[in-house]
Amino acid sequence: MEKIVNAIQDVYPDDFAWCYGCGRLNDDGHHFRTGWQGEQTVTIYTPKPEHKAIPGFVYGGLIASLIDCHGTGSAALALHKKNGHEVGDESEPPRFVTGSLHVDFLKPTPEGVPLKAVGTIHEIHPKKWKIETEVYAEDTLCARGEVIAVVMPATFTAK
Repeated sequence: MEKIVNAIQDVYPDDFAWCYGCGRLNDDGHHFRTGWQGEQTVTIYTPKPEHKAIPGFVYGGLIASLIDCHGTGSAALALHKKNGHEVGDESEPPRFVTGSLHVDFLKPTPEGVPLKAVGTIHEIHPKKWKIETEVYAEDTLCARGEVIAVVMPATFTAK
């Protein structure tokens, strides 16, 4: 499976790089990384053995977390691009928080294979974006989700 280069999470400011799902500075987190694949976004992640629901299958909470962080990362990519920037061009990307998260589990997600989240982005408002995500285990569509991502309010500051 392809590797994500130029992930938006790689350039989040240190004060905002602690998310359990996608924060690069959270030693105990998942370290989800989201980048462009054409006009869609992609996150690839291989669940660990501790992400087991029952033998042979991945815990649904991990899938929801993947969709959540993929959605906010995708929104950040989209607004950064709309603002005329690329990941790594020395400009600070926008940060988003989750306004809503909806997940439909379509098929059991097997253990031991990389998961691929593919996002389609829709701007609803300059500060609100909808990301539709499909999660695949190899060629099997296992889950579908929707995130409404909102530009992070200025009141979210590091303490």
